Amino acid sequence: MSPDRSITLFHAPQTRSSGVLMLLEELGAPYTLHVLNMKTGDQRGPDYLAVNPMGKVPAIRHGDAIVTEQVAVYLYLADLFPEAGLAPALNDPLRGPYLRWFAFYGSAFEPAITDRALKREPPPPGMSGYGDFDTMLGTFVGQLKQGPYLLGERFTALDLLWGGALSWMLMFKLLPELPELVAYTGRHTARLSFAKVRGIDTELTAKHAASEA
Repeated sequence: MSPDRSITLFHAPQTRSSGVLMLLEELGAPYTLHVLNMKTGDQRGPDYLAVNPMGKVPAIRHGDAIVTEQVAVYLYLADLFPEAGLAPALNDPLRGPYLRWFAFYGSAFEPAITDRALKREPPPPGMSGYGDFDTMLGTFVGQLKQGPYLLGERFTALDLLWGGALSWMLMFKLLPELPELVAYTGRHTARLSFAKVRGIDTELTAKHAASEA
């Protein structure tokens, strides 16, 4: 493995960066964790704000490049390790659908979930990036019905993003327990990388709790 592909992941346990850690494991990527304790405000310290002024995780450093924003991090890493096969190549017919569902996550799914969780009235469909909640969810579930993964039979980095998000949403009752969603998240949590990351996060969470005691 070429050393110029070493990654530093700015990570807080049990956050969105856990999904990126799972991706790094699936890619077989060399990485170092820079752990942030959210409860003590590490994400708001000047050192981390120099990495991401938004004070959010995940963020990665690869050489001189800093990449923030969840979807961008997944896309960047999956393309950086093409031999892992988690990103369709530019000339692959699946590349377009792959990008579509990454964009759908940030532009339609998360805004719709946020409005629903906060019990906010959604904007009129003509002014809403996701139209309406039921159409958004029906569109996504319709795609899932075409195969075990979002691109049919092919597992990609896309499924690591969506699998983690949907697991949390179902846990907090923000989504209906539709059979397609339950089966999809079950495949996600059954992966070896999920168990490894859960172990890492459990240990880090315990350390953070002990430091506050």
